[in-house]
Amino acid sequence: MSDPARILVIKLSALGDFVQAFGPFAAIRAAHPQARITLLTTRLFADLARRSPWFDEVWIDERPKLWQVGKMRALRRLLRSGQFERVYDLQTSDRSSGYLRLLGGPKAVEWSGIARGCSHPHRNPQRDGMHTIERQAEQLRDAGIEPLSRPDLSWLDAEITAFALSEPFALLVPGGAPHRPDKRWPAAGYAELAVLLAAQGVTPVVVGTASEQDAADAVQAACPQAVSLIGKTGIADLAALARRAQVAIGNDTGPMHLAAGCGCRCVVLYSQASDPALCGQRGEQVQFLRVASLATDLTPAQVMAAVAS
Repeated sequence: MSDPARILVIKLSALGDFVQAFGPFAAIRAAHPQARITLLTTRLFADLARRSPWFDEVWIDERPKLWQVGKMRALRRLLRSGQFERVYDLQTSDRSSGYLRLLGGPKAVEWSGIARGCSHPHRNPQRDGMHTIERQAEQLRDAGIEPLSRPDLSWLDAEITAFALSEPFALLVPGGAPHRPDKRWPAAGYAELAVLLAAQGVTPVVVGTASEQDAADAVQAACPQAVSLIGKTGIADLAALARRAQVAIGNDTGPMHLAAGCGCRCVVLYSQASDPALCGQRGEQVQFLRVASLATDLTPAQVMAAVAS
């Protein structure tokens, strides 16, 4: 088949995974500058994707259950309406691989991914042991696309003067998946860290969603100079803050991937519950602090030492 004119890219998952797909998104656009490229993603990332320079259209996947026959048929109609000639499945899950069948099977469309019988499979049996960045890069190479070393994220910015922050400031990112408490440093650690930062003339700025309100309250109770932006920042705001912060310190979570990708100096806190070799943040200045248990084995002094280094 000649260079495809209509392309579908699939990426559905959490913020960190979505950020790590920025490079592949940019590489796909660079490889197909004249193609009409559609992204299939979840509602959470639709506005962000529309702001980016990589897609002509963004579709939302509501991820219907298999037994929701009407919704599955609607998804099939939507996918087939695109008349796609090639699909880059960057999700590579059982769900996304199943969409090849919805499009008519291996004979109906070129497909890069791991779906059975697809035209451009990523066959590496060790793929699940690779870092996400390397895994996606190899998948694209197998499909004839050379990955980019670092995507241009200059488009991802926002006006943050309304936050009226005193510089220099440090971002504190105490969040994480609610069902993974072993990936979170306790709020008391962030509170003590904020006191140490403020003593050095650095304003601690806590970012996150409403689920991190308790952590922000603990930080502000211990350190009156701290600023809470809990629930006040979108993804573009976080990128803008990261570009202007002296450092970002946080758990292994999506906003830290974003901060690292925007070039912010980052200190990322890991327990044995996750491995930075497989999912670690990538950027120009990223340092990992990994201990057996974040609840018992990491002190604010150790974090400050990492910041100083």
